[in-house]
Formats: sequence, structure tokens, C-alpha cells
Amino acid sequence: MSSSSPPRDEPADDAWLRLALIQQLESLQAAGVLEMAPPTARQPTSAPPPALPGGPDTENPMKSSTNSQSLSNDSMTAQTDMGLDERRRQLNVLQHEVSSCTCCDELVDNRTKTVFGVGNPQARLVFFGEAPGADEDQQGEPFVGRAGKLLNDIISQGMGLTRNDVYIMNVVKCRPPGNRNPTSAEAVNCRPFFERQFEIIRPEFICCLGAVAATTLLAVNVSIGSLRGCLHNYRGIRVLATYHPAYLLRNPAAKKEVWKDIQLLMAEMGLTAPGEK
Repeated sequence: MSSSSPPRDEPADDAWLRLALIQQLESLQAAGVLEMAPPTARQPTSAPPPALPGGPDTENPMKSSTNSQSLSNDSMTAQTDMGLDERRRQLNVLQHEVSSCTCCDELVDNRTKTVFGVGNPQARLVFFGEAPGADEDQQGEPFVGRAGKLLNDIISQGMGLTRNDVYIMNVVKCRPPGNRNPTSAEAVNCRPFFERQFEIIRPEFICCLGAVAATTLLAVNVSIGSLRGCLHNYRGIRVLATYHPAYLLRNPAAKKEVWKDIQLLMAEMGLTAPGEK
């Protein structure tokens, strides 16, 4: 499991400092400056990680740094040689683990189905949201409600792709009651699952939908606005952060900003909008 989970009694501020130090060490390791022993596995914990959005809107100091996840660079690279059938097999095994997870008492007590992820196991692009909603909880599939329809429009009408071309998943795999944001502890408990999904799929790009997804993946505590407009790095995967489709339903004027983000992503991927072909 993840080595990024702080010890049970470790304060959130200390956990954030610990993550930042590990990130810097891993960056030095990647540059060949020093060698590090492989991270040791650790079981999910309910201890709080660095706070999710809601704190001061400070400048992001690590826009181009790697993150302190449990996945080694060697294991991530190895996935590029794995065939489609093997990726499907590993995802199925992981999905079974998710369905039997009981780490978060409140989520387990209130869920109808776990919501693992759908799409192409060899996708170049993964859309990464925050948590299932009511429709997702009923169907067991991410982004199938109103926000999902808007995401489908972005994928098909904006990018000229289909849901089968990409992979779609969330930070947490169970619906938080009342569609609230996942807690820090819940994100920590699900982190080993989404880390392993990324390890198996090994996409070239991740599009984080909303602040929870972006700050959880990148291990930062800044606003989504400060993360937009450029590409970040997660284990060699290029990451774009933009607004969540649910936010666009409440604030339609923000759609033009999301389109700017998607155009940046498409340029990096070498894609052309359907109307421009």
C-alpha cells in the first residue's frame, strides 16, 4: 500500500512537511544525485494527510516536482510493456479489493455500490474526479449523472474522443453522504487504490477535475485557480487541473475557462477539435 500515508498520530502539518521532503529527495534520486531505498508498504490509515482545499491560497511551490507515492519509477515504467489483457486482469483484481474495502466506516455504511473506474485500460488520458454522486452510487460507474453528461460532451464534442478512448475514475470509490467532499482521511484510505490504477494504466496524461482531485494527486494545498493554465508532473505523467463539471453546472460562465484548459491539453496530446479537422 501507500508509503505516503502519515503515521496515525502525526499532525497534518508534519505530514505535509514529510511529503514535501520526500518529494525533494525523489527529485534528487531521479536526477541521479542520490540513491534511495525502495519505499516500504503501509496499510491504509485513517490519520489526516495534508489538508484538502480550504486553506490559504498560497503559491504552489512544486508545480514541476514528482510526488511521494508508493509507486517506484521502475514499477511505473514496467507497465508500458504490459498487454491489454494483463492490464484488464490486474484492474479486475483491484476492483474486487475495492468492493470489499471497509476502511471508511461512514462511507461503507452508506454506499450502494463501490465506484471503481471505467474506460480503456491502455488510455493515454485519465479523467480524475473527486467522488461518486447519487447516480454513480446506484450504477457503480463514475460520471453518469448530469456532471457526467457534461464530461461526455467535453470528451466527444470538444476533444473528438469517446469514453472508450479514455479512462475515468475518482479519488474515493464510495459516495460521501450528501455528496460532501471526501475527508482527508478518506482520501488517504483510497490513495493506494488510485495509485495502483495509475500504475496499471500508465497514462501519458491525467486531467484532474476539481480542487479535491488536483490537490490530492499533487499533494499541495492551493486553489484550483492557481493550478490551472499549466501542466504539472505526477511520476512522469503530465497533469492538467481544471474545474469539475459539477462546478460548471452551477457556474456556466466558467465553461470558457475549462475549454482553454482542454485546448492546452489537446495541444500537448496532438489532438484537433472535431470542427477544426
